Amino acid sequence: MSLFEHPEFDQHEQVVFCHDKETGLKAIIAIHDTTLGPSLGGTRLWNYASSAEALTDVLRLSRGMTYKSAMAGLPLGGGKAVIIGDAKTIKSEQLFRAYGRFINSLSGRYITAEDVNIRTSDIEQVAKETTFVAGTEGKAGDPSPHTALGTYLGVKAAAKHRLGSEDLSGVKVAIQGLGAVGYGLAEYLAKDGAKLIVTDINEEATAKAAKELGAEVVGLEEIYAVEADIYAPCALGATVNDDTLKVLKAKIIAGSANNQLATPKHDKIVKDMGILYAPDYVINAGGVIHVCHEAANMTLEETEKRVNGIYDTLDRLFQRANDENRPTGEIADEMAREIIANAKAR
Repeated sequence: MSLFEHPEFDQHEQVVFCHDKETGLKAIIAIHDTTLGPSLGGTRLWNYASSAEALTDVLRLSRGMTYKSAMAGLPLGGGKAVIIGDAKTIKSEQLFRAYGRFINSLSGRYITAEDVNIRTSDIEQVAKETTFVAGTEGKAGDPSPHTALGTYLGVKAAAKHRLGSEDLSGVKVAIQGLGAVGYGLAEYLAKDGAKLIVTDINEEATAKAAKELGAEVVGLEEIYAVEADIYAPCALGATVNDDTLKVLKAKIIAGSANNQLATPKHDKIVKDMGILYAPDYVINAGGVIHVCHEAANMTLEETEKRVNGIYDTLDRLFQRANDENRPTGEIADEMAREIIANAKAR
């Protein structure tokens, strides 16, 4: 199967395969659409089982970034990159500088930032070779606090529509993943009086949540079947799938992870099950909005306003989905495509 016949290709403008012999760098940069502006999306470092798996991931993530920026009203297109390898062993200044040179060769068509297993210190190394980075220390900085805030506001919007109130006091929330964003979300929810059930591969993070936030800790595979009103996936994608939906009891799926649905068909499946799904690229847009302070010269006041606007965007989306009796993901895709089509027509 060639790239152009790949089921996730979706008319990508450009896909770049990067390899540096000296450092062992293996990366893929995907640029989905630049109608609204240069593509922006983080770089993910992950030990993929195969290059085919990495390609599928980067294509899905890149498309999501196009729609994310469109729905957030940003002057940016969508792109994403993945570096293949074990984050515990392959990181080095030389590798990130080699990666920076590949980014620089694209002459600004792609701007990168942090994602899974990439920190601001890593981006600083990339920035030694290119100016096409965002989220660097001393400028925009870490986007995770705004991602957590936007996700929290999205949870409240979903609760309003599915539970009848945005008051989260006593609401049970199952959080999968307590990284920077997941833990930030947990803190917001705990302040609102929500009852937290959490899991993570990092036992220090779960112990901290139990001690500081009163969270109940469960096993990695147990999180799906717990008695909870809201399931908040805040780790990797595809956790909403045929297997997990057999045991999922939540009425809402609202979290910060990308590509939460294993396949597009699961959008309708969760709707038919009576579950309200907050489309991932809408609810988790706080991070890309945040880096616009650096990538698009947006003021801090404007970025803060747009992050807070995630609530209103989801409120409108949920209402439209209800009025038209259609899946929320389908509605979100349609709304994003309308924004892009209108931009092309101007």
